[in-house]
Amino acid sequence: MPQCPVCDAIVRLDATPTAPFCSERCRLIDLGRWLDEAYAVPEKKLPEDEDGDE
Repeated sequence: MPQCPVCDAIVRLDATPTAPFCSERCRLIDLGRWLDEAYAVPEKKLPEDEDGDE
């Protein structure tokens, strides 16, 4: 069974309306982490053009 990404509690996906989180509290904690920029999606750097234009 999957675990809550915040508190590691077991989550029943078919019975939990806040899946993949175990509760509304953990869902809001995760949202707060995104808003505080504690999480980030890595950015891939693109090769630059030879003439310097993007």
